[in-house]
Amino acid sequence: MATASGIQELASRLCLLCQQQRVVLTTAESCTGGGVARAITDIAGSSSCFETGYVTYSNAAKQRLLGVSSVSLELFGAVSETVVHEMVRGACRDSGAELGVAISGVAGPGGGTPDKPVGTVWLAWGNATQSQAQCYRLNGERLEVRREAVALALRGLIDRLQENPFD
Repeated sequence: MATASGIQELASRLCLLCQQQRVVLTTAESCTGGGVARAITDIAGSSSCFETGYVTYSNAAKQRLLGVSSVSLELFGAVSETVVHEMVRGACRDSGAELGVAISGVAGPGGGTPDKPVGTVWLAWGNATQSQAQCYRLNGERLEVRREAVALALRGLIDRLQENPFD
């Protein structure tokens, strides 16, 4: 499980990579409620790589702020690959960021279904035109699921910057 110090270390590494590569990030968060943005902005100097984050907890906010399609929400639900793709692309389009992450999940304790049990979290990383998504089944109580989702988001951003440097 992710720890607070582990998340801080990931955020520090991410900010350093962004500063070195002159990359600006954005976040589009639902179940983490701004936890990724907070982890990034807890780092001194993060204003050089982070300008905008979106907390879109409701479907209406996802549609209004990120341009998520009502059809996607109806067909697949908020916790889906399709929706996180639309979230990250919309956040990057609106903010102008070169790289972003989107998160939507069921943190619990309620809200789970047989298809999407508590701990189901979809993440997508990308930009305004392309993205990659992955589904995770996380264990633990609500705060543990949210903390682990934040760590996964940060690790995914770091991985993308290391694999495809922007410089």
